[in-house]
This record gives sequence, structure tokens and C-alpha cells, in this order.
Amino acid sequence: MMKPVMKYTDGLWPNMFALLYIILAYSVGIFLITNENILLNFCGSLLLAHSMVIAAYMVHECAHNTVFSTNSANTRLGGLLNWFTGACYGDYEDIRNKHVRHHIDRADVVAFDYRPRFAAHPLLMKVLRVLEWCYIPAVEILMHLLVLIVPFVLPSRRHRRARVIWVLVLRLSAFSALVWYAPQAVIFYPLAYLLFMTVMRFMDTHQHTYELFETLEKERGDEAKQFDRDFEQRNTFSNVFSLKYPWLNLLVLNFGYHNAHHLKPVTPWYRLPALHREAFGDDFIQVLPIGHLMSAYHRYRVPRMLNADPVDSGVAEKRGVDFIGVDGVSFLTAH
Repeated sequence: MMKPVMKYTDGLWPNMFALLYIILAYSVGIFLITNENILLNFCGSLLLAHSMVIAAYMVHECAHNTVFSTNSANTRLGGLLNWFTGACYGDYEDIRNKHVRHHIDRADVVAFDYRPRFAAHPLLMKVLRVLEWCYIPAVEILMHLLVLIVPFVLPSRRHRRARVIWVLVLRLSAFSALVWYAPQAVIFYPLAYLLFMTVMRFMDTHQHTYELFETLEKERGDEAKQFDRDFEQRNTFSNVFSLKYPWLNLLVLNFGYHNAHHLKPVTPWYRLPALHREAFGDDFIQVLPIGHLMSAYHRYRVPRMLNADPVDSGVAEKRGVDFIGVDGVSFLTAH
């Protein structure tokens, strides 16, 4: 008997709609940024950015194998969607492995911690601080650039060098052709990507107060076994846009229902609101007011570069006020 195509029987239309939206929004966005009307150019950048956001969260769905019934089909779709997000320089399996470790170890697991390395270079830090003060996600940009650099530095990633080179040549050629056809695209496509990275970082910044371990390239040790499910929920936070108007959370494919996601990671995105209501109700303390988080995101945009909140620091009790958050933990950067 053949296996069903979709992982869940109710998953066909929600996932097909999300995938169709990505393709249409990206295509229309490209069309608009090549138009001679500057207002349409800005609209195109917004549409492109949002198509990338939805693509990224569908990659996240694929990493949890919630779209198709077979792992191989989820892997193929995740790898394809990475081309929309710009994460195609790395291997999809590396992205998936890092994210699965995040769930299993209940920690932020990385190949290296950028903070002490950046702090050792005062000039670099000065430039990064200025850019972050200007709301340019400089740390996030560097994290994505490191995906291209790491294979030429870490021996364990040496086999990724050829992929980085041919993907870079292909994407630069496509971008050059786009700019040749419409010179204003040299501004409006990067603008879309900066908006995309800003949205992704805003969502990631305030979802955990986890320990960070440089163990991604190592065997799992004792540090991976010290945190239980109660710790996980205490140090996970839901940054939904609205509980009263849940349709607003579709803007980020319900990624803000983060406690529900960590409670049952194989729950697909379209079921998360119902799971949240069933498991936590309407007055869950881990749901942080979005206004408080926007204020904290603004206030700590520079200090956050080298700082983060300790575990069990009372973030929920303070309703997210003075929540510094953390940079450089995107699931799209597997290092």
C-alpha cells in the first residue's frame, strides 16, 4: 500500500497555499522592483521579504518533517526553499541537524560562539555597533556570510567548499542579470533581504533564555542531558502578534506560538494555535506582550551583540520588560 503524500490528512491545502504564496509573492516582488515607479519598487521589496519569511518557516516545517510523509520529500522541499531564503550556500541537512540539536539538547548549539571572537577585534566591534544602532542587522549579516567562510576555515566543513563556490557564482550571475535589466534592483533586492533578516531576528531574539554550547561539531556530552522539559518550557517564550486576532500570526506562519511548538515539535504550523489554547489557555505567563518585546528589541539592539539573558532570569514574570534577548541563533545558519 502506498504511503500518503502529506504527513497529515489536513495538511494539503494549508501547505499548498503557503508554497503557492511563496512562488507568487517572490515572482510579483521581482516584477515590482524592476518597475520604473519607485513606490512599486518599495512594495516589491516588502513582498519579496515576506515571501522569504514564509519560505524560511516552511524550511523549518521541513526540518521537523511535518509537510510530507517521507523524510526524503521533506528534505528535497527544504533544500529547494533554501534558494528563496539565501541559505542555499550551506547544506540543508546541516541546517536540520543544528535545529534538531536545539530541540533535543534544549540549548543553542553552535560550532563556535562568535561573541568572544568579535570582542577581540575592537575595530570590527565599532563598525558592528554603528550598523546595529542604525537598525542594520549587522550580526545577522555576518552570521550568513560565515556560512560561506566556514568551509574554508573548519576542516570538518571542507567538503562544502565546491558547493559554496558554484552557488555563489550562480547567485551573483542571476543578481548581475537582474541589475543589468533594472539597475534599481541593486538597492531594492538587498533591501528586501535586510527586511527579511530583521523579521527573522526579531522572532528569534526573544524566544529563549537558553545556554549556548560550542558542541555542534562534537559528540553530544553531559551538557546535552542536563535540561528537562520543565526547564525547556520555563526558558521558552511565545511572541505571538495577537491572541485576540490569531490571523495576524499567519504573517510568520504561527512561529510565535513557540511554547506550543516546543511542547510538540511535530505539530504542523496550522495546528499550533489550537495546541496552544488546549495546552496553555488564554492567560499563559510565557506569552510576552509584543509591545514590550518591540521596545526591548529597540533598546538593547547594540548591547545584545555581546550579551544575553541568563537562564531562569524571570523574563516571564517581568512580562518581557528588559528582555535583552540573543543574536546569532538563526536556524538558517548551520555553524
